[in-house]
Amino acid sequence: MRDAARLRRAFFNRPTLIVAEELLGTFLVHRTADGVTSGRIVEVEAYIGEDDPACHAAPGPTRRNRPLYGPPGFSYVYLNYGMHYLTNVVTEAEGSPAAILLRALEPADGLELMRRRRARLGAAIADADLCRGPGNLSRALGITLTQNWLDLEGEELFLEDRGARPVDVVWSRRIGIRVGTEPLWRCHVRESTAISGPGRRRTSS
Repeated sequence: MRDAARLRRAFFNRPTLIVAEELLGTFLVHRTADGVTSGRIVEVEAYIGEDDPACHAAPGPTRRNRPLYGPPGFSYVYLNYGMHYLTNVVTEAEGSPAAILLRALEPADGLELMRRRRARLGAAIADADLCRGPGNLSRALGITLTQNWLDLEGEELFLEDRGARPVDVVWSRRIGIRVGTEPLWRCHVRESTAISGPGRRRTSS
């Protein structure tokens, strides 16, 4: 495997659907006082502009969605239904609101720390389940509103290309939303057992 290369601002400053597909196989890394956790991105969804009814930019600029209108290559983290933190990366030029929701990772670094963060009543969690689904992903990596609007060129939360790009990528409709379900703006790695929705492959028993 080649040395890891950080994803820089120019990577995100492109059409969102191109960025979404090229994010697959890259690694999300979070450095905290407790340790480093990371995972290979295997499932994402795109949300693009004020004309997308499922995008947080649909009502226009607000205090909550300000990161969407800012420069590309920043994080956008929000609390969903008062329960789960969801992690997004901002794309396209400043003033063009768009982002990509990170839905699932294959854990790479810090698995025991991920398990401690995800622990519930002592139940064992399989590796493929640690970061399955956007809420679990954020919890396992220790991402909260504190990480909202972080520069992804910084040293705390960033993305790397470690030369593990997928061969087979599938596009489908976005899931977990009630409006804007028609566009095929969800993409995932076909062979991954860690994805969270339709197309999920089961691990062998």
